[in-house]
Amino acid sequence: MNVAGFRTRFEVPVIAVLMLTSFGASRALAQDDHSHGMTPAKHEQTPEQNRQAGALVQAVRDATRQFKDGPPENYVLTFGCVSGGDFGAMGMHFLNGSLLGDGDVKVETPEILLYEPLPNGRLRLTGADYLVDQAEWDSNPQHQGPPELMGQLFHLFDSPNRFGLKAFYTLHVWAWKDNPNGTFTNWNPDVSCDAFPGEPK
Repeated sequence: MNVAGFRTRFEVPVIAVLMLTSFGASRALAQDDHSHGMTPAKHEQTPEQNRQAGALVQAVRDATRQFKDGPPENYVLTFGCVSGGDFGAMGMHFLNGSLLGDGDVKVETPEILLYEPLPNGRLRLTGADYLVDQAEWDSNPQHQGPPELMGQLFHLFDSPNRFGLKAFYTLHVWAWKDNPNGTFTNWNPDVSCDAFPGEPK
């Protein structure tokens, strides 16, 4: 799939904008490493945590392998290419708006597919991003904390933020490209927006 074909498709479809911008009021949670000034803390994981992390990466690969050559039609480029400068990048987010607003996260249906633009004009699948409205998640009495997938806690992307959205929980899984800062860290120093034909966000 060619990067140039997405030059004018940087915005979320109207329905997704309405869903995202209608998120409720946020509650502070000290787990936001989308901020540029934060460096992820390194800590040793137990063998069980390593096993769970490996199982989650494999599950994400199984769910997204069919999209290695490019995103399907129901995933739309949103926010151009997200760069964190010295902290690396998240890359291009292809959002499936129909998966927003259900208040749930499932490993087999990621809300966002992550791609890196390449100098040859192609896209490289790097992973997936799982996203759920914070207010909707927190208002469910069955939820006793932030969402998690197979033992991996989500991060809070608080408001205000660079996208102008209300607070939401998110989990990046770098299933197809290693991240030296950690498989579930938001910024990947080995991902670049340099080959993106538009203006990185």
